[in-house]
Amino acid sequence: MRILSWNVNGIRAVHNKGLFLPLFKDSPDIVCVQETKAQEDVFPQELMQIKGYDFYLCSGEKKGYSGTAIWTKQKPVSVRYGFGKKQFDNDGRIIIADYGRYVLYNIYFPNGGRGPEWVKHKLEFYEEFLRHAEKNRKNGMEIIACGDVNTAHKEIDLARPKENEGNTGFLPEERAFLDKLVSKGYVDTFREFSSEGGRYTWWDYKTGARARNVGWRLDYFYISSGLKKKLKEAFILGGIMGSDHCPVGIEIDL
Repeated sequence: MRILSWNVNGIRAVHNKGLFLPLFKDSPDIVCVQETKAQEDVFPQELMQIKGYDFYLCSGEKKGYSGTAIWTKQKPVSVRYGFGKKQFDNDGRIIIADYGRYVLYNIYFPNGGRGPEWVKHKLEFYEEFLRHAEKNRKNGMEIIACGDVNTAHKEIDLARPKENEGNTGFLPEERAFLDKLVSKGYVDTFREFSSEGGRYTWWDYKTGARARNVGWRLDYFYISSGLKKKLKEAFILGGIMGSDHCPVGIEIDL
């Protein structure tokens, strides 16, 4: 199975530029998108009816903000929108698709950039995600979690680590959660195949950082340890334009 994830930073803008549908040219099994910024009434109809795929959309209460979507060839057993707690669910950040043997989390994790209270919310959101995933693992399910995590884990995961030690997205407490996630047996799939620096998934628009590859690796696929032997490939599609993020993906034998 080929599974892709992309923070599109506005699905309508990417689609209007003709840059979204090419993502389906190799017929991926599942496509997960974050930051759609479009509720159902303005979501491009053409994209809601891509042949061969079931479509699921989770929109927030605030128009033009956040939002997630999934296209999937295999119909899930069930789909949930959110963790079941309003403080985490009202932005449309979470789609949880149960496929019977494994659970797929497509999540747009919060950004802590609006002040200390947002860093606190981000860390609480992280912990709620882990509690939810661990509950499913205890019930015998394997986990695939993808999306914009909004944190670079290690110094290798951003171009200028020293300059960003005090900035959200690279704060010690944010990175410590990713340490905790790995210690619980969740595998950073990309690092199973690449130990090199300079591989990023987000670049600041305002400074033209992409042309200089001054970036951050903020977009991840994590899998539970029981799926590690089934993982065949993990990759970053750095050449795909249209957003300040680029897509990431995995190939896994399910």
